[in-house]
Amino acid sequence: MFKNLIEDIRCVFDRDPAARNVFEIVTTYPGLHALILHRMSHKLWNIGLKWLARVLSTLARLLTGIEIHPGALIGRRFFIDHGMGVVIGETAEIGDDCTLYHGVTLGGTSWNKGKRHPTLGNDVVVGAGAKVLGPITLGDGVRVGSNSVVVKDVAPQTTVVGVPGRSVRNADLQSETDKKRHLIARKMGFDAYGVSNDAPDPVANAINCILDHAHAVDHKLEEMCNAIKKMDSEFSDDKMPELSSCEIITDPIVEQKEGNFSVKEESN
Repeated sequence: MFKNLIEDIRCVFDRDPAARNVFEIVTTYPGLHALILHRMSHKLWNIGLKWLARVLSTLARLLTGIEIHPGALIGRRFFIDHGMGVVIGETAEIGDDCTLYHGVTLGGTSWNKGKRHPTLGNDVVVGAGAKVLGPITLGDGVRVGSNSVVVKDVAPQTTVVGVPGRSVRNADLQSETDKKRHLIARKMGFDAYGVSNDAPDPVANAINCILDHAHAVDHKLEEMCNAIKKMDSEFSDDKMPELSSCEIITDPIVEQKEGNFSVKEESN
């Protein structure tokens, strides 16, 4: 018990730059108070004194604003920052070195008995206001963005954002379709991924559909120009700028030539 307390205090120094000394942490950090009382109520729960365990957990909620069911399994070096409004259900399981911020819910989606709350691996961080619901598993190293709602399993070392929660992919792992969308977006003068990574799924889907359509139109126009050129050798086929050589026009007044918007090319 004392060894766990020392580790819990040390992890506060590691994860909260506002922490100044041990006395301040022990006397003013509700996350630490809730964790100490939970470890006591969990022992009572395991030896069959369930009513007494619930009374102690209720007292902890009144004192700290953090509700942890005495049946929840919590690993070592667990840290709840700020803490107000955190709810951890009965069958939740939390690994080592995890961090929760205020307003987080590890809740259930069913009234059935048995496993109905999430399982968090090691080194998981759940941002403020996020909801992780159901008997799902978040792998080691998962990061859940603030106010996200996660209802499906999440692979290790993944960042999840949005409602419903979705994985944010690294640019190096983009598919060919994703790369084409990105180039079309740059040609049109905006960064689609700066929008879609933070926007709800319907918005991201709409933008991606527009980019796919723009790419298809470009392809059709190129085929039409080639067909006309075969029939009329004097047909002027002005080459469109390559996607990879486009430079985004940052000036709010977009250049315009002969009634058509133009795209500046990079000077090599």
